[in-house]
Amino acid sequence: MKKFLPSLLLSVFFSSLLTCDLAAEVRITVYNDNTGLVNETRDFTLKKGRGELRYEEVASTIDPTSVSFTADGVSVVEQNYEYDLVSREKLYEKYIGKQIFFELEIDEKKRERKPATLLSASGGIILEMNGDIWIDPPGKIVLPELPEGLILKPTLVWLLDVKRGGKRRCEVSYLASGIGWHADYVGVINENDSEMELEGWVTVANHTGATYEDAKLKVVAGAVHRVEKPRPRYAKGMEMEVMAAAPPRFEERGFFEYHLYDLKEPTTIRSNEEKQIRFINPTKTGMKKIYTYDGTRYDKVQVKLEFKNSKDNGLGIPLPQGKVRIYKRDRDGSLLFAGEDMIKHTPKDETVRLYIGDAFDIVAERKVVATKKIADRVREDTYEISIRNHKDEKVTVQVVEHLANYWEVIKTSHTYEKKDAHTIEFAVDVPKDGTEKLTYTVRYSW
Repeated sequence: MKKFLPSLLLSVFFSSLLTCDLAAEVRITVYNDNTGLVNETRDFTLKKGRGELRYEEVASTIDPTSVSFTADGVSVVEQNYEYDLVSREKLYEKYIGKQIFFELEIDEKKRERKPATLLSASGGIILEMNGDIWIDPPGKIVLPELPEGLILKPTLVWLLDVKRGGKRRCEVSYLASGIGWHADYVGVINENDSEMELEGWVTVANHTGATYEDAKLKVVAGAVHRVEKPRPRYAKGMEMEVMAAAPPRFEERGFFEYHLYDLKEPTTIRSNEEKQIRFINPTKTGMKKIYTYDGTRYDKVQVKLEFKNSKDNGLGIPLPQGKVRIYKRDRDGSLLFAGEDMIKHTPKDETVRLYIGDAFDIVAERKVVATKKIADRVREDTYEISIRNHKDEKVTVQVVEHLANYWEVIKTSHTYEKKDAHTIEFAVDVPKDGTEKLTYTVRYSW
């Protein structure tokens, strides 16, 4: 028999429920916005009539308005969520002005229990014993019983109307925050920076306060609209290690306007746990290293890696949003960390570009060397971008320039490509241990 879900324990009142099959089927669907859908189906033998069903140890981050209970021939009359949990403060609050017991410390080996009245527990303990007022006395408070109204675990309570007795397949589902997932990728680039071995991992972080055993896990990639603003993420990014290859355990498929990843076998997601499951086996994909300089926004030459997410390049699968960490092997064979970047949800056949750091041996400077007023609303500016290459090989730097208003390049030392209405890009070849200067003049009008 399978273990039943310890986060969804059941107890019954008014004899509505006689027996239940503990072999429940548990399904967890996790979304990118720190939300999870918990779904459980279980067989129950019900008696005809009306009674109360308590569903204990649900996630402490549950959205009570999202709860659904369905069973053939069963009507839900009322549905309640009880969350007044036991705590030190609430226990004290329930016993203010009431009799308790206090164990006085006579010495290290002897204690004496006496009846007392709890007067206050705010900022310290104040008791009345034998007509005297005791402030923070040495000893322990002992309560006679658990006060009415306090519960040990968050509990869903249904008042059910069972039309006919017998065995029923019941289904419970609800949304809970505090459980989310993200993708993590590891890329190891080869010696000449022309190829990368890429693998992908699903990281599920569970901070709902519940444990889900033997659950069928699904994760959804895409922005599902929620009316209520999602709570902040609880999960912290985990540093990935390059591990030995194993078969991917997820099966990807389209679902509505999103992509769904089904785990092929059940898994246990424990409370306050981050679980990582491979979804892309190490795959070799062609890539190229690009140097870019955007002098109006950043004063360094950036190093970027670019690859095509296509089938003929070893991929061609939907890549969920996540962090990509890049490594490269040193001459002694050890892996060294080269940089990291985030990617957005990327469909197949799209290009991925990763910014992994700044070039150490390539320096660029940008300045305006001349400006001239041509007319009342016309001006000409001349720019100079100087690039110095201290590497022992030739490099090509993509120089990005942003132009405002109505513009026209009237003179340039290098050809350019117009990327959009206000962006042009130059490909500048710089010899090894050499310098190359790009100059161009643009006429603005407004």
